[in-house]
Amino acid sequence: MNLTINQLVMHILTAYNAVRIGGAMAPRAESIHELEHRRARLRASLAAVGDLRPGSLVGRYRKCGKPGCHCAQARAVGHGPSWSLTRAVDGKTVTQVIPGGPAVARTQAQLAEYRRFRRLSRELIEVSAQLCDAQLRAPAAATPEATPKGGSRRPSGRRSSRNSRP
Repeated sequence: MNLTINQLVMHILTAYNAVRIGGAMAPRAESIHELEHRRARLRASLAAVGDLRPGSLVGRYRKCGKPGCHCAQARAVGHGPSWSLTRAVDGKTVTQVIPGGPAVARTQAQLAEYRRFRRLSRELIEVSAQLCDAQLRAPAAATPEATPKGGSRRPSGRRSSRNSRP
């Protein structure tokens, strides 16, 4: 079973928050208030997301092919790195050359911010679904729509239609 680090962390957190019931692991039920608080924190974190970009940054080393160059020696790494950002756009792979130096560090930070944005988005969706489920399971009297309205005790009198009036 190959797990990414994020999946492994989620499995660990799920196990940490779980409660043993009859020998089986069941997730701890959070209250509506706790879920709303988590949702608010996630929304605030999403609002603070900085510059981001999807893709994959790769440093490549190449050999120039000149026999007298240092890259032609045995076990030589080659020239580089030459940085390329690769991402999918409309189902096609697009590669962009990233100049060396500070642009590489800036691109790495943008890629990390994109991964953070994706993680926060997934967590917000999960918490929102849990909140919706918890609200469905909540007693009906807890919602304002379910509170009974106080009407008058006597029935309203019968009224004739406008057409029957002289």
